[in-house]
Amino acid sequence: MATSDDSFDFGEPLGRPDMTESAGKAAGKGHRARLRERLIKGGAEALADYEVLEYLLFAGIRQGDTKPVAKALIARFGSLAGVLNADPAALQQVSGVGETSAAALKSVAIAARRMARSEVADKPVLSSWQALLDYLAIDMAHLNKERVRVLYLDTKNRLIDDHHHAEGSIDEAAIHPREVIGRAMDVGASALILVHNHPSGSPEPSRADIQITQKIAEAGEHMGVTLHDHVIVGREGHVSLRARGLIR
Repeated sequence: MATSDDSFDFGEPLGRPDMTESAGKAAGKGHRARLRERLIKGGAEALADYEVLEYLLFAGIRQGDTKPVAKALIARFGSLAGVLNADPAALQQVSGVGETSAAALKSVAIAARRMARSEVADKPVLSSWQALLDYLAIDMAHLNKERVRVLYLDTKNRLIDDHHHAEGSIDEAAIHPREVIGRAMDVGASALILVHNHPSGSPEPSRADIQITQKIAEAGEHMGVTLHDHVIVGREGHVSLRARGLIR
């Protein structure tokens, strides 16, 4: 049965002006086949970031050269991670990206988050620390708003609640130590890890970050709940306040 092309995003005219339409399609198929072969045989490092995007865009752009669209996305959002974490509406502002292509890219970002989360689920968090950092980086480093999360742990330091606490600057207007510790008691947590992101990119802690960390640690100490760490995530990396010696 013939399939309608209405669901595909064809973008800008594809192929060079001096090529016939059939020659352009043949060249596109050849490029796609070579890209697929490199991906399958060469592994993770076989393709450049824009080539990974090229391949992902095949899902939404059925024929032709996706390289210009891939490079335009990298230029707009700065990196492969920036593209995959971009809002679908923002992706569609790039010429050649339609709803189907944006959905394909979004699905990859969701899959990456779920894979990273599976590496920390049902495992002692402190012994899977790098996996946790990888998960947080994938999930939060490219957010354009500041978000506060609290990871509540049981007596074996396994994750029992990943709580989205608030959005906005991390001060006592956004996060209340008593509420954080109160939820720990509600879910039966014996420890917690405070996490938030810096949309600026730099994970360096502010004075407010340090002050609220100390207040939560003190409140938890009175109730038998341990603050293991406060991790700040940004596009430039992460900072552990415990590693900085800012949590006793």
